[in-house]
Amino acid sequence: MTALPQGTVTFLFTDVEGSTRLLQKHGDRYADLLAEHRRVLRGAFARHGGVEVDTQGDAFFVAFGKASAALAAAADGRDALGRGPIRVRMGVHTGEPLVTDEGYVGIDVHRAARIAGAGHGGQIPLSWPGSPPRRESSSAQGCCGPPSRPKKGPGRSASGRTKGTHMPHPFSRMQVSISTVD
Repeated sequence: MTALPQGTVTFLFTDVEGSTRLLQKHGDRYADLLAEHRRVLRGAFARHGGVEVDTQGDAFFVAFGKASAALAAAADGRDALGRGPIRVRMGVHTGEPLVTDEGYVGIDVHRAARIAGAGHGGQIPLSWPGSPPRRESSSAQGCCGPPSRPKKGPGRSASGRTKGTHMPHPFSRMQVSISTVD
């Protein structure tokens, strides 16, 4: 198993939107659709240095040493799935979890999972505690601030603040949007 990133880590959680409905609609063919979904997402995660921490059913929990890598992997995975029958919501959150023999422990793991659940298929919500950063940078905390002007490439749009289910403090939410304007 690949070593888990330590220190400031960016988590990416995924979940298939409407998986029960998809299973009912596609029957046995759903197994093939799910296998392709897993292959596509694992490829995107690996290309950007993600470490698969856990998977359950149709969901992934992946860790990255850089927030920019997590955002790029999420966008690549979403785009690679295209307009197929499976739409995935992905949530991204950066924090400083405790690393144990069994994996990550801490509020940031829970927060990242809640962020993923706040979106719908095709969305990539992301968060940070407190107020949004005021500058753009490639650092884990600064990557997620709103752009000061429209630009090519990844952007973020404000989605508001939320406390989240069973979360002790509110956090700001944004959504990643990718522009491919030439």
